[in-house]
Amino acid sequence: MPIPTENTENTESAESATDDGYDLRHHGDAEVGDGLTDLAVNVRTGTPPPWLKERVIASLDGLAAYPDGRAARHAVAVRHGRPSDEILLTSGAAEAFVLLARAFAPRRAVVVHPQFTEPEAALRDAGHPVERVVLDAADGFRLEASAVPEDADFVVLGNPTNPTSVLHPAAGIAGLARPGRTLVVDEAFMDAVPGERESLAGCRDLPGLVVLRSLTKTWGLAGLRIGYVLADRGRIAGLARCQPLWPVSTPALAAAVACSEPAALAEAERAAAAVAEDRAYLTARLGEFAEVTVAGPARGPFLLIRLAGAAEVRERLRGLGFAVRRADTFPGLGPDWLRLAVRDGRTTDRFVVALAKALTG
Repeated sequence: MPIPTENTENTESAESATDDGYDLRHHGDAEVGDGLTDLAVNVRTGTPPPWLKERVIASLDGLAAYPDGRAARHAVAVRHGRPSDEILLTSGAAEAFVLLARAFAPRRAVVVHPQFTEPEAALRDAGHPVERVVLDAADGFRLEASAVPEDADFVVLGNPTNPTSVLHPAAGIAGLARPGRTLVVDEAFMDAVPGERESLAGCRDLPGLVVLRSLTKTWGLAGLRIGYVLADRGRIAGLARCQPLWPVSTPALAAAVACSEPAALAEAERAAAAVAEDRAYLTARLGEFAEVTVAGPARGPFLLIRLAGAAEVRERLRGLGFAVRRADTFPGLGPDWLRLAVRDGRTTDRFVVALAKALTG
């Protein structure tokens, strides 16, 4: 049963760890190095595709003008069946977490862990006390609505969740919504789920619902920084007041339009189906090792695995040419956990050979 835990000490530096040792600012890109096959970062390989590069390059002719986000907001609104004033374009989903922490003054903020650590880091940096609901590996990291304190007025969770790869039922998440509560659902990886099942991005009738989306993972745009927030117009207006002027660049706006078009959505769906097949293959190959436990069922473009001596195995894998993501920086996880990005079958086969060597020392 998940247990709410309180963590009220604020860090003095964005780079420092929390008082209980979790480094909320550690990300997968810190694991990657020259010559290493990247299984640490959850960005789809082979991206951005050529057609998207062309659209971004074409936008450079407009750099003399200030960015105009109207076309991009409209494209995202059409994509999700919402009016444009329920859309806020952001410099990546990470900016949205900072805006949320600045725009709201929660009395009791709760973050459901293990999950992406930036939401808690942003809340702490803004001076807000944060409580954690830590999900249990023995329960498959599944969320029970009763674990969230009834009087929590600001709740954050990911779906599918990074790093557990759990896809929570939309109905269960909807059950957390109530008047007086802001419910933030991070759907940064939802477009990697076939059919985007369990998404709440188009839901407009849940009180306080805020959905975050990212174009980084599927389209390979981490360096361009583009994401968006979906919420009622009042919350969107409040978040917008916390943004600087022209927060999203003209090339990023062009990418938002391009990635919202029907052809792009069809390509994303094909990519999601391919990820599901590659994930199943990676899971099966990992099943060859008695030492490895795969958390699941996984539905994201990554797997969370548990094995004794994971830190040492991770270092040996680096020596064998593979970067994997340490997972002990996620609250609720310890030193025996690693996260693996899903790659194609050929890469998985090479990784399995390296893992066999790493496990034997």
